[in-house]
Amino acid sequence: MDLLIITLEVAGSVAFAISGVMVARETRMDIFGAVILGFTTSCGGGLMRDLVLGRIPPALFQDPTYALLSVAVSVGTFFYLYHKHPDNTNDPEAVAIFDNALNVADSIGLAAFIVVGYQVAEFAGYSANGFLCVFCGVITGIGGGILRDVLAGQIPFIMQKHVYGMAAIAGGIVYFAYRRLSFPYIPSALVSMGVTCLIRFLAIRYRWNLRYSSQGTPVRSKKTFHQGAFEFARPLLRANLLSPDGRSFCGATL
Repeated sequence: MDLLIITLEVAGSVAFAISGVMVARETRMDIFGAVILGFTTSCGGGLMRDLVLGRIPPALFQDPTYALLSVAVSVGTFFYLYHKHPDNTNDPEAVAIFDNALNVADSIGLAAFIVVGYQVAEFAGYSANGFLCVFCGVITGIGGGILRDVLAGQIPFIMQKHVYGMAAIAGGIVYFAYRRLSFPYIPSALVSMGVTCLIRFLAIRYRWNLRYSSQGTPVRSKKTFHQGAFEFARPLLRANLLSPDGRSFCGATL
């Protein structure tokens, strides 16, 4: 059982660290930014889970093995991508390859960490609380990716593409069902991971997405300080309250 958890944690940590660095590459971050994203993606979900379970300090700080592993993998991936594969954003084939690699790494990490998170909650004495166990599994799987996307200035992947969140929930529920039926840990874990990856790969292949409102308020583009100041002053100029040179207001010198 310990071997299964260690194997899944290593696989998830490596996969998520790679996905974090690939997002950093897309946003043109330097090596420090890439390591931060790789580390956050790999360890962020487990940190959230431990806080929910009241494990203080979180396992991340009690045993930094997986944190160091994520940093090492992030550094290695950074040099591989940035030196072996220079910027190919104008090459559609290269972009497609990196997108596929990101999706595969993200799916493997998600599937592995769902099982790990569920087992941590189960071993913490909450095996009778199925909702909490499933929640811990899901937050372990998606938490790091959410933090990664926020740090990268992107809308979190879970909220817009390829039924990411639904795949995580489905994997957690399947693992819960198999454990309730007294299936051994390893078959339960393999089936849960298979379901999660299958849903993710099918969603990517056939572009499955949840419906969204087309009537929402458009996202406003970011404005510079001067653009915002000009828009604020425009009504005052029209009402002749502010002089064109900006030096007087209502006749008073500024």
